[in-house]
Amino acid sequence: MNRVLRVRQSQTIVPFGVGAVIDIQGESFVAAGTEHWPRGGPATEVRAPRLAQRLGVARFYAAPPTLNERFDSEHAPGAPYLRFPAWLFCRSCRRMRHWTWRDEQPGEAPRCKRCPEKPVLSPMRWVQICRDGHLGDVNWRWWAHWNAENSTTIKCTMQDSPIDFTVTDGKFGLEALDIVCRAPKCGARRNLLKLLGPSGMACTGRNPWQPAAEDCKQRTLVVQRTAGNLYYPTVYSALDIPQHSGGHGDADPLAAEVRAHDLWITLCGMDDTAGITALRPVIAAATGATEAFIDTLLAEERGELGTDGASAPPTAAATDFSREEWAAFTSDRPDLSRNFDIRTGSLGIEDEADPLWTELDGLVGRVVLADRLREVRALAGFSRYSPEARQLPVNTTRRSSWLPAVEAYGEGIFITLDEQRLAAWESVPSVRARAAQVDDDMQHSFQLTRLQAAAGTRVSPRFLLLHTLAHLLIRTLSFESGYNTASLRERVYGRPEHGQHGLLLYTAAGDAEGTLGGLVSQGEAPRLAETLLRTIESAAWCSADPLCLEHAGQGYEKLNRAACHACVLLPETSCEAGNTLLDRSMLIGGNGIPGYFESFAELARDAAALAVE
Repeated sequence: MNRVLRVRQSQTIVPFGVGAVIDIQGESFVAAGTEHWPRGGPATEVRAPRLAQRLGVARFYAAPPTLNERFDSEHAPGAPYLRFPAWLFCRSCRRMRHWTWRDEQPGEAPRCKRCPEKPVLSPMRWVQICRDGHLGDVNWRWWAHWNAENSTTIKCTMQDSPIDFTVTDGKFGLEALDIVCRAPKCGARRNLLKLLGPSGMACTGRNPWQPAAEDCKQRTLVVQRTAGNLYYPTVYSALDIPQHSGGHGDADPLAAEVRAHDLWITLCGMDDTAGITALRPVIAAATGATEAFIDTLLAEERGELGTDGASAPPTAAATDFSREEWAAFTSDRPDLSRNFDIRTGSLGIEDEADPLWTELDGLVGRVVLADRLREVRALAGFSRYSPEARQLPVNTTRRSSWLPAVEAYGEGIFITLDEQRLAAWESVPSVRARAAQVDDDMQHSFQLTRLQAAAGTRVSPRFLLLHTLAHLLIRTLSFESGYNTASLRERVYGRPEHGQHGLLLYTAAGDAEGTLGGLVSQGEAPRLAETLLRTIESAAWCSADPLCLEHAGQGYEKLNRAACHACVLLPETSCEAGNTLLDRSMLIGGNGIPGYFESFAELARDAAALAVE
């Protein structure tokens, strides 16, 4: 039976987008650039004018889906993945083999031809990367023959000598693993003890799917193929909110008609002049456009007009989508659409006389329920080695004016805090000093650009408060709404310079799970008030307290304060700041600062104590 190796369409953006390495069924592959996407296949255009305008591209396309989940053809077009690493080894005879595309058999895993049972070959666990975004195999022959003690190369009798990947008894870790040359009269051997980290091997100057290499002088770094610094995708997302200024689609109706033609995607994917010459008159005859006009659109689509095309990463200011989304959610007369269906909600405690609920009503501002949301996520590029290293575009052979993207539908709850109470709390010197400490850590972080895209140029007390509240609410709602924590996401609107003071919790799954209705039902009165009560109560206690609450800096690069896996952290796909910039003490107090919800937490404790009595 032929194997079926599936990657969901949403996974072609994150986590297995262009440049990423994926392990599946004991094999390892790397996602090729969009220049290798199937030409003329059933690629779906993803419409997101606001996002396209901000990123400086013409449009987005989703990877072609399989035609039928049960009866799809093994030759159906899809996002291409190449076998990587190319160096494989047999777990039985330990012989290594360099696998090429000529060795591939459709639907068959690579097997060892030396062993009678023909076991499946396993990929080597180590690869090399550089700051310029290149990825390549470790030069295992060089490694076996390099004498690190005197910096000389052991001469071998064979240029392409057979090598083995052996295990030495009585040793442990990388010291027990050896690369051995089996050439006659050679026998060079070297263990992997000093393999990881900076190496003396030359960079390949390319990624595995790129035919041409560039002259790269960067120092290579050997890492495991699943290492965190192997791949840093640059993903932008935006909600589909109604736009009445500028409209949707092409301003020129003729351009829109040309781009809507069935052969347009095929034409854009062609490189040969003969093919373009043959298709161009067909499109011109069907649409009434001149061939020169089609050539202009084609050059625009490929990013060949001008010198400042899509290959340049957009600025942080250009990719701040929060202002329009905040305005849409807080408008007294919001513009609704099929993909942006919201309604005003409430806590349902406005007439309560109990001091507990009166206090909560004074702390929370607006509640908006989103029965339907549409989110578009686009992959603009990726980097290796570190997030601040050189970013490569998704099309690594030429500039392109389109990006891969996926759309996801979901529902959500939008909550704001009372602006006056929030401003008064933010003005407390100890609160501002606490936020300034976190901001200082962020300014020295190598993830500064990514974190500033989420929090703004400076970390404000309200962002720490709203971000931590969003995490705690997701953890609480996962028990009540029917969604797991990985299916819920956050958008924090906490930039004081824009007057923002709220958060959005939403689902945005790539399938029907995102629109089950369970999240919106939890936002209805009076469930939301009860949820907020349980959330604040849970924030007051952590199994790692008092260590967690009193911590002066924990987590990655010490970017968290009172936040750990036992109380606040979420799956990283749910958090727009990578599980950083969190602090429970901003909610419930501690460390010499008052919490925004501290008075409510005290009333909740008193009410619980009376109920027990």
